Amino acid sequence: MPLILFKTPKIPFMKYRFVFLGITLAIVLAGFLNIVFGNGLKMGVDFAGGTLVRVMLKTPVPVSEVRQTLKDAGLDNSTIQETGKAGHEFQIRTTQIVKAADAQQEIEAHQKLGDSVIAALRGKDGEAETARGLKDLNAIDSAGLTALLSTAFAADAAQITEKISGPTGLRTSKGILTDYAELQEAGIKPEVVTFLKDKTFLGKLTVLSKETVGPQAGADLRRKAVLATIWSLIAMLVYIAVRFKIEYGVSAIITLTQDVLVTLAVYSFTSREINLAIIAAFLTIVGFSINDTIVIFDRVRENQKAMRKESLIAIMNLSINQCLGRTIITTGTVFLTLLALFLFGGSVINDFAFCMLIGSIEGVYSTISMSCPVVLWWTQIFKPQKVVARKK
Repeated sequence: MPLILFKTPKIPFMKYRFVFLGITLAIVLAGFLNIVFGNGLKMGVDFAGGTLVRVMLKTPVPVSEVRQTLKDAGLDNSTIQETGKAGHEFQIRTTQIVKAADAQQEIEAHQKLGDSVIAALRGKDGEAETARGLKDLNAIDSAGLTALLSTAFAADAAQITEKISGPTGLRTSKGILTDYAELQEAGIKPEVVTFLKDKTFLGKLTVLSKETVGPQAGADLRRKAVLATIWSLIAMLVYIAVRFKIEYGVSAIITLTQDVLVTLAVYSFTSREINLAIIAAFLTIVGFSINDTIVIFDRVRENQKAMRKESLIAIMNLSINQCLGRTIITTGTVFLTLLALFLFGGSVINDFAFCMLIGSIEGVYSTISMSCPVVLWWTQIFKPQKVVARKK
């Protein structure tokens, strides 16, 4: 016998449609007020422009010290956020306005600001070693390291570089090297380690990533992100209207718009940044939510053929309840995956996973609470004779 986790319940979802609508409007209104009069939406570098630098320090430093260092360097408008291990890893965003003739010059100016952030944090560290011709092993890029190693290990230079600074290399996995013994533990030959000790030094910081976007490019990305979301909703409207009927298409577009607005409203209270990854999350939520909505619409259509004498409300209640077990199981597995990404996926994917967590919950809620009621309201306005049960 097949395993049945959920028996078909008999919850009168349609009875509470106005309660569901009130809850949705309250959340969206609260988010709107917060965006307009409260914290607002915190735009990331992708949309606001600027430079985002992620650095890791060899020894822990308080945020206040990092902030004072940047202030002394004339970079007091920078936003500093601790990520990863406390005191070691920082995300620094510079948003100072620079005047330039075109977009390319804006980007170059912001790149210089990013370089200034790195130089300020590095300070005078390694000046003596650099004067002696030594290279910072925590800062040198792969091409520079290969060139250095080629002077003594020409045949193996590329392979050694891969072990140290490649995509799966030691510096990538650890973030920053604190001792040359780590190289030998990673399988690098003792003679190579000795050579690197003579030719390099271990600086106090490494740059994990650096992104630069000019304000003009950021404005263009904002416009394209909004258009991508709108066009995806329109495409869903057309698809559902063709596959089912126009009322189902209208319901789908309203339901998916609710998903985006509620997720955005909740997200606005977290002070997290809106960037391209979050836009990708919104579009993923739209695709995820429409899947459940189509399943329920399919069931409504099937039940309408089999239950011609029942009212539309009764058919919709039955259809939602019949699909409820599938919805819970499907969303539950997705939710657990997203929760694992949120807890253990690291800082890079944390915002995306958080947004998807909200969206997965909202997608189920909107499918159950809004998709069928909108079809009902449309039918009550334009086809009222189809709402009531036929006389037996």
